[in-house]
Amino acid sequence: MVGRTLSRRNLLGTAAGGLAAIARPMITRADTKEVLIAEPVHGTGYLPLYIGIAKNLFEDVTVKIVTIETGAGHTNAVLSGQAFAFIGGPEHCAYAKAKGAELRSVVNCVDRGNVYFCAAKGQEPANQDWPSYFKGKTIATSGYGGTPNSITRYLLKKWKLDATKDVTLVETANSAILPVVRNKQAQIGCSTEPFVTQGVRSGVWAEPFINIPKMMGPYAYSTFNVRLDSIQKTPELVRGFVRGMMKSLKFVDANHEESAEIAKKQFPTMALGDLKATLDRSFADDMWSKNGSISRAAWDTAKSVVMGAGLLKVDVKYDEIIDMSYVDSLKATL
Repeated sequence: MVGRTLSRRNLLGTAAGGLAAIARPMITRADTKEVLIAEPVHGTGYLPLYIGIAKNLFEDVTVKIVTIETGAGHTNAVLSGQAFAFIGGPEHCAYAKAKGAELRSVVNCVDRGNVYFCAAKGQEPANQDWPSYFKGKTIATSGYGGTPNSITRYLLKKWKLDATKDVTLVETANSAILPVVRNKQAQIGCSTEPFVTQGVRSGVWAEPFINIPKMMGPYAYSTFNVRLDSIQKTPELVRGFVRGMMKSLKFVDANHEESAEIAKKQFPTMALGDLKATLDRSFADDMWSKNGSISRAAWDTAKSVVMGAGLLKVDVKYDEIIDMSYVDSLKATL
């Protein structure tokens, strides 16, 4: 099992202050080769990280994880020095930069937008005239600032629909989107795995009618992000983590069946049928990066979404927040 060294409550209490400094880091620094990764949810999207730990692919560092399910809490844990890295899109580095902080994305994980639009049974679209179909509908999506929400707003704007007048958005936790549609409070769910598969298998909604991984292609959806001063002061620690993640991604790409077996241990309460269908969809949609690279095209897509949704107000360039020097230097060694 993945180790967790900090309770969510301890980190949540200190993470509430946005980008403000948190008084005292809580990580023990005696073992300089131990790194704590803050994740926004413990989900199948981050399977390569869990597999890397389970298979001892992190040879140079000891990796532990804490789950922080509050907005920017995972980002703030890194900004404050409480965690070494967080999992999230590079846009979080861009938001921080706009406020004067320096973060860098150093290795990729989820290279597609892990978001799908599903229609409640009986509400399926008859064609692909999306502006006409969406107008007047109620859409359940993630909270404001979450990527499903940003993609929803980006597409509505693209279709010339007003997010406050032409549709009704029910903005809630990812885990609550399925119940909202089940209870007929929304006709459309903009959700992520494993909830998409659970909704299909339970008969709440049909298979996705919009598949964002296929629609939008390479998308820097979930990367590992560290403070710039970690790169400057502890470059070998960063290198060790990046190397382990690259090995993990390579393993997942080459070993689907064994990866699924490890996933069962990570998600023991998930029905095996749901888990298998979730992983099958993820593999079919090329969800995970194969080598850890974050392409310029992947950032351009992510940036267009958050700027289109009005979350990022300034144009932040690729080289200002993404550092591929470790990935590039390690490719030939793995």
